[in-house]
Amino acid sequence: MESEALIDRLAGELRPVRRMPPPGLQAMLWLALAVLVNAVAVAASGLRHDIAERMALAQDVSQFLASIATGVAAALAAAMLARPDRSPAWALLPLGPLLLWLGGLGWGCFADLARMGPGAWAMGTSWACLRYILLIGTPLAAAMLLLLRHAGPVRPLPVLLLGGLASAALCSAGLSLIHHLDAMLMVLVWHGGAVAVVVVLGWALGGRLLMRPPRA
Repeated sequence: MESEALIDRLAGELRPVRRMPPPGLQAMLWLALAVLVNAVAVAASGLRHDIAERMALAQDVSQFLASIATGVAAALAAAMLARPDRSPAWALLPLGPLLLWLGGLGWGCFADLARMGPGAWAMGTSWACLRYILLIGTPLAAAMLLLLRHAGPVRPLPVLLLGGLASAALCSAGLSLIHHLDAMLMVLVWHGGAVAVVVVLGWALGGRLLMRPPRA
C-alpha cells in the first residue's frame, strides 16, 4: 500500500513537458531574425555606390554566397548538435562553405596582386568592418545561444562556436553590401578578424548560459 500511495503521489505531481521545436525550425527562426537585423542595418546605411558593378563580378558574388551558405550551415549545425540524439558529424556541415569562403578571399588576394601590383598588399584600417560585425553579430550570437540554451549538458563547445560563426558569417555578408574595401587582403584581414572575434566572444561569454544546470 505504501508503494502504491507513493506512486499515486508522484503521478499526481507530474507536470506536462513542453516539447522543443524541431531543430530545423529553430534554425529557420534564428535565420529570419538574422536576415531582418541585417536588412535593417543595410537599409539604414544604404547600399555601397558600386554594388551593381561588384555583383557583376563572379569573385564577389561567390564570396557573398559562400558567406551566406556558411552562416546557414552553421546555424543548422548548431541546432542539430544541441540535441543529444543527433550525430556529432553535423559539426562538419559548415566546413565546405567556410573553406570556399576563405579560399575565395585568399584567391582574391592573388588576383588583386596581378591586377594592382604591390599596392594590393597595402594595409589600412577599417574599423567600420569590425564595428558592424561586432554590433550586429554579438546580439545575434546571444539570440542563438538563448534559443539553444538547453544544449548545456549535450555539446556546449560546438554549439557555442557554431553559433558565433553563423552570426559573424551572415553579418559579413550584410557588411559587403554597404562597405567598400579596395583590396581583398583588407577584406580577409578585417572581415576575417571580426568573424574570429565574434566566434571567440560567443565561446567565452556564452559558456555560462549553456553550462547553467537546468531548473528542476
